[in-house]
Amino acid sequence: MTEERLRASLSTAGRGVVVATLLVACGGDPAEPVAPVVQPPTVDSLPLRTLADRRGLRIGTAVDRGFRLPGTEGTRFMGVVSREFNVLTPENDMKHDRIHPARTTYRFVSADSLVAFAEANSMRVRGHTLAWHNQLASWLTSGTWTKDEATALLEDHIDNVVGHYRGRILEWDVVNEPFNENGTLRSGFWLDRVGREYIEIAFRKAAAADPIASLFLTDFNIEGINAKSDSAFVLVRDLRAKGVPIHGVGFQAHFQVGGVPSTLAANIARFAALGVKVHFVELDIRVPLPSTTAALQAQAQTYREVFDACLQSPACGLVTIWGFTDRDSWVPNTFAGWGDALPFDASYLPKPAYWAIYNRLK
Repeated sequence: MTEERLRASLSTAGRGVVVATLLVACGGDPAEPVAPVVQPPTVDSLPLRTLADRRGLRIGTAVDRGFRLPGTEGTRFMGVVSREFNVLTPENDMKHDRIHPARTTYRFVSADSLVAFAEANSMRVRGHTLAWHNQLASWLTSGTWTKDEATALLEDHIDNVVGHYRGRILEWDVVNEPFNENGTLRSGFWLDRVGREYIEIAFRKAAAADPIASLFLTDFNIEGINAKSDSAFVLVRDLRAKGVPIHGVGFQAHFQVGGVPSTLAANIARFAALGVKVHFVELDIRVPLPSTTAALQAQAQTYREVFDACLQSPACGLVTIWGFTDRDSWVPNTFAGWGDALPFDASYLPKPAYWAIYNRLK
């Protein structure tokens, strides 16, 4: 199967116009010709989003660099996004340091372009993220704030960001990565300055700013039953008992090949019993580098296991893959000696992992 065979215009002609317009808005060269976007991996195959929709499932990806790529590459990148996925997560553009660079300044342009792209391509958006210990603007972390001041800053941030996108976001990652591996709450600006009540404050404020969006607590290494997920379970249970508007738990699911916990299904079930959704929100599956044919086949099976677990639970209505192409994955810079974690290779061509997802959905 040649690459030329994979490339053609989208069946919806207007998408090419949307892509070209957004490239210009994000700094692309308006004089550079816009190349055809990528078609399905075979002439007669259906996009993943179509197959997922038939199963009552949403399938998403995270987007960052693609909107800053020039010309042909940017168009190809966004073509795969719009064709294969029906949910988009801004990887960085809604994080505190990007969207709130000064105390009285909010910078929505980049995030707005992603939301507009999603809406133009019949995609929904996951907002990421409101209260996190990382990627906070320096004006916030370098300041000396009382508890009341820090609380007001948290509420102001959530009110402005969530309010800006009111009615346009499917679900928000309200509190991200609040736990240490032993299940204690992680030290960070919000916990240290506000106290553990920052979690409840964040959820209540987000609900007030957008009563329609679903509100999630997300973390990594809570996919199986362990000390960390036990603490997450207790927290969600207690918040629900107090009437705090928390609607879901997000499993980040940054796995290594063959690393799906044996207790995954049981863990999904116990959270679901609390009345919350359980979504996979940052899925990738890394393999040792250089990757081998055997490793990529094992990776495909691991992806299938995750989709199996989701499809078997009514509480799991969404799987978001953290990016889609190995060209842009965060994994090699974070896990030395590991990579090739995503369903498309660096040339935007489908890997065995893609076909495992495709066949499981089909």
